[in-house]
Amino acid sequence: MSSPIADIRTLINSTTFLTDGGLETTLIFDKKLELPHFAAFPLLEDPNRLQVVMDYYIPYLELAKKYKTGFILESATYKANPETGYQLGYTQEELNDVNQLAIAQLKVLKQRYKNDMGPILISGCMGPGKDGYSLESRMTIGEAQALHSHQVEAFKAAGADLVSAFTLNYAEEAIGITKAAKAAGINVAISFTLETDGRLIDGTSLRDVITEVDEATDAYPAYYMINCAHPTHFYAQVADDEVCNKRVKAVRANASCKSHAELDESTELDPGDRQELAARYGELRHGLPGINVWGGCCGTDSTHLAAICEELMHVAA
Repeated sequence: MSSPIADIRTLINSTTFLTDGGLETTLIFDKKLELPHFAAFPLLEDPNRLQVVMDYYIPYLELAKKYKTGFILESATYKANPETGYQLGYTQEELNDVNQLAIAQLKVLKQRYKNDMGPILISGCMGPGKDGYSLESRMTIGEAQALHSHQVEAFKAAGADLVSAFTLNYAEEAIGITKAAKAAGINVAISFTLETDGRLIDGTSLRDVITEVDEATDAYPAYYMINCAHPTHFYAQVADDEVCNKRVKAVRANASCKSHAELDESTELDPGDRQELAARYGELRHGLPGINVWGGCCGTDSTHLAAICEELMHVAA
């Protein structure tokens, strides 16, 4: 029997998947919900607000149904780690419970749609332990593994297919998360955020950081991803790169062309240009033909993904 890791890799390499967009920015700017510390996971414990979160996924799932793609359901747990959870008054046991609750809720959506599209994967969504746009609190590999292991183990216990770590900006944290996933025996996708020059915040290229993580973990990540950056920022750096094409299988770009610093200072949502973003995704399909997972990040919603699908699938909306 093939290993779960090999199964996920084969599936990602052979199947087109959609996923969602900017969950937190949609909840804040569209649904007018307050998310202290950018954390959506407390909403899962409030029945009224839980329904808002569950409804958020529906238009994305309907797109996957329309285009007969697979779908990756990411849990609303980007900030449900000890670093943020403790600031919000959660104990470790309560964090474990809410992470497992998030996976259980996604299983309900999977059950509803499983016969209407391609394969559906449930992913435990993780974010950086510290600031994803700064290196002031850079962790060692061991520190990162210790911090993130609780969330990884909760997702494994809940029956997630994989964990996905988003908005990472240096190798040590990515290695620590990967080691935590390997120890727990669960698949992991590693996503880096890039600056306007197409590199990590410390100047490392995506090619080099992927190589470093793979060498330190025996290439354990099922795949790599780019998120929270606009394609105009990174296309030139990654297009036609052998390492990136082999290992980068997913992109979740921002709607806006603004830098992270500019977005952080913004008081209004910048939805960007949907058609222009879709055209950029079309370029990515040719420059990085290995990509099979398509979604969005900050500022994107289902209308952005609808435009992207029309571009990529060549089917009228």
